[in-house]
Amino acid sequence: MPLPKLRLALLPLILAAVTIRIHAAAPANPPAAAKKAVEPELKWHDVTQWGVEGRAFGDMERIRWFDRFPSVAQGKVTDAVWNLSRDSAGMMVRFKTDAKMIWANYTLNKENLASANMTRIGASGIDLYARDEAGKWRWVGVTKPEKKAVRQEIIGGLAPGFREFAAYLPLYNGVEELSIGVPPGAKFERLAPRTEKPIVFYGTSITHGASASRPGMVHTAILGRRFDRPVINLGFSGNGRMDQAVGELLIKIDAAVYVIDCLPNMGAADVRLKCIPLVHQLRAARPGTPIVLVEDRRNTNSWILPARNQHHTDNHAALRECFATLQSEGIKGLYYLGGDDLLGHDAEGATDGSHPNDMGFARQADLLEPVLRTALGSKN
Repeated sequence: MPLPKLRLALLPLILAAVTIRIHAAAPANPPAAAKKAVEPELKWHDVTQWGVEGRAFGDMERIRWFDRFPSVAQGKVTDAVWNLSRDSAGMMVRFKTDAKMIWANYTLNKENLASANMTRIGASGIDLYARDEAGKWRWVGVTKPEKKAVRQEIIGGLAPGFREFAAYLPLYNGVEELSIGVPPGAKFERLAPRTEKPIVFYGTSITHGASASRPGMVHTAILGRRFDRPVINLGFSGNGRMDQAVGELLIKIDAAVYVIDCLPNMGAADVRLKCIPLVHQLRAARPGTPIVLVEDRRNTNSWILPARNQHHTDNHAALRECFATLQSEGIKGLYYLGGDDLLGHDAEGATDGSHPNDMGFARQADLLEPVLRTALGSKN
């Protein structure tokens, strides 16, 4: 049946109104976040030309410049430890600049940029700090990796001033190459790694950095800023087990203090088997270097898991026995930190019950700090 003439006459007006509504609902321009940043003119500085802190073993040959272990470790440590040693956890590069923007250009080793309990920023990002007017380290910005090749502005719009910066490298990824970019007219001063003896941490995934939101939030990095001295992070996820082969590498480092924090990857029997030989190994090679033994943290949900809680209790007892035996042997320069308080008592200090969140890492740093100050003989 044909439409009435009036309805036919109104049809173009109805279609026009619908078209206007559709166009009004769509944004005139794409969101700013969807626009690709335009790279300004930059001068790039290859950090291997002046070095990073947290890279031990001097000029010993490495397969990749940013590996934590030298190539001689391959085949001596377990395959798992070797592979994990190729992550850049704990490395940090310092420089001074008056630039208003700072970029990073780096290539990662692994395609997988994150994990179940690690963000892309924590696992694969560059984390930037700067000293304020009082000389205190304060956070500035991070990269947000999307693929292996990262070329991004870390921060822009910086206030005027010639400042010292520290850029922490990825925790759970390796780095093939890294350059820092600033505008061509900006001042840029390379700061060589400091020569003070480092605090050396040997531990597990927690030491490695899981589950810090950013590389600078691991307790090892927090303590490095508080003590204002170099730190070496030898955390190996799931594989910090007081191994003699790792001990052979530890003694090559002229450390200010060794922190042995391996119990989260061990049981009581292994603690009794391996702790005393590792301390003897370190003490024979480095008779004057303090050694701190750390109990494992209690999982934040162990209050409701009796078997897990008992595991921690047994581990703690085993480490205390080893500590007492070593003291009875006359071993000097030993220090001890209990694990019950490491993540607090409100069950909020971890991401998954085991690995600290940022609050948990800060709590660990708070408890380790006075022990380290005593071990280092510091009055600060």
